[in-house]
Amino acid sequence: MDWLREFTTEARRQRVRPEPEWGRGARLDPEVARSVQRFQVGESGDGANLLAKAGGRYREAVVLFVAEEQNHARLLARLLAAAGSTTIDGHWSDAVFVRLRRALGLRLELMVLLIAEVVALRYYRALRDGSGDPLTSEVAARILADEERHVPFHCDRLRGEFGGTTGKAVEFGWRVLLAGALAVVLLDHGRALRRLGVTRIAFAAGVLSRFERVLVDVHYGRKESAQVRPFPRRARPRGLV
Repeated sequence: MDWLREFTTEARRQRVRPEPEWGRGARLDPEVARSVQRFQVGESGDGANLLAKAGGRYREAVVLFVAEEQNHARLLARLLAAAGSTTIDGHWSDAVFVRLRRALGLRLELMVLLIAEVVALRYYRALRDGSGDPLTSEVAARILADEERHVPFHCDRLRGEFGGTTGKAVEFGWRVLLAGALAVVLLDHGRALRRLGVTRIAFAAGVLSRFERVLVDVHYGRKESAQVRPFPRRARPRGLV
């Protein structure tokens, strides 16, 4: 796929898309508001380290990817303001995540980014479906649509970086990173998820299910990953999409 063209087309579309109706206000449960504050911090990076490792048309696409992430931070900040809340300057979990991403080269950065994107997919789906607030649902839906494109974007690049195979040791390490990130999210956002109608088990199962598709995508491509069903349908926890 020509990702530069894809991101350019989306940027044009978003420039003419009307803003959400901020004036109608939003109602956020206090736990959910605190959770959104922490996700807003995570979306607000400038992508400088990733851009420094990228080149050519890929770098041009990354510039537009970073712009979308920064727009997510803007949307979440406006949502918090509409709910009478504020943004925060930082959070320890985001600081750890950023240091880990920057530790080595492009491969590790993309592996960690993919973990964040997979977690974000399940989180924004929960926020969209469980908030009970029209403005919150609209903002979450907009961000979710972008994240659905970001995952295959990173998978395509990582597939090229690994030449179609990651190796057992790399895959094991990747799963360990996922487990650590998921544990932090469940600890930090578990109460908010419950307010949104999603149990910790259901959230974790949803993230793990999507991550299995990511692994297949990195190895073989999106067509094969779409067929992955790690959990039998009858065995899926309630609330898992």
